Amino acid sequence: MESVRFAIIGGSGLYTMPELSDVREVPINTPFGPPSDTVRIGTLGDERVAFLPRHGRGHVLTPGEVPYRANIFALKSLGATHVIGVSACGSLKEELAPGHVVIPDQLFDFTKDERGRTFFGHGLVAHIGVADPFCPELSAMLAESVAETGATVHRGGAFVTIEGPRFSTRAESQVWRGLGFSIVGMTTSPEAYLAREAEMAYAIMAHVTDYDVWHQTEAAVTTEMVLSVFQKNITLAQQAVVRTIHKLTANAPVCSCHSALAGAMATSPDKISAEMRQRLEPIIGKYYPA
Repeated sequence: MESVRFAIIGGSGLYTMPELSDVREVPINTPFGPPSDTVRIGTLGDERVAFLPRHGRGHVLTPGEVPYRANIFALKSLGATHVIGVSACGSLKEELAPGHVVIPDQLFDFTKDERGRTFFGHGLVAHIGVADPFCPELSAMLAESVAETGATVHRGGAFVTIEGPRFSTRAESQVWRGLGFSIVGMTTSPEAYLAREAEMAYAIMAHVTDYDVWHQTEAAVTTEMVLSVFQKNITLAQQAVVRTIHKLTANAPVCSCHSALAGAMATSPDKISAEMRQRLEPIIGKYYPA
């Protein structure tokens, strides 16, 4: 397979950007099943970049159906070291208005069903550190790129992930606000945690599409509202991605994300089966070769 350093997880508008050339599709299977769709690899500037539609082309997967482990594993198998997630979100603060972009620095997982939150288990135990779940270096680079497009960008804030696919009730929305969260969405958990387990730098570009349902004078969130605002932001997202890839090509930061598993695996090496070493080779191979 072709090797890439940088990957984007987001919607269809990102892999149809005019700056992308020499595009080819790469079907990948993983120990966790197939990813959301075939991975598209294209050239941006001097770099080959992988694009993966989180919900599949045509938006056919609910947040709970997205194969998060397969998605991250597929990108890791391609060699990706830096991943940018692009998503829509609801605002929980007055100053975070629809059309703005938030680059959060914290994450709270309020999902309930099993989404495949870890690559580990079945004879291999690892306790990954996620005190700061988003890569600070990549987040700063991404925020700078968004600002350069002329968009309003907010740096920092806590992103709460809810189960979906339904939107919040007014009571839930008020609870999120009372807990101090900044934005609410449905897919960043466990995507960010799995990227850390895979030792990839990960940052999220969250596009505010609505005020959820807490606001007294703004209309409650609807699917039509989310899609309308996000569609208007597609060009912004494309420009920010292009700028970030140019920055990464010039100087991709090597950070603690890239050694997150060092010291995190608790299982004795002699207890790790050959099957498990082979299964997770792209993730644990540098520590426990197959």
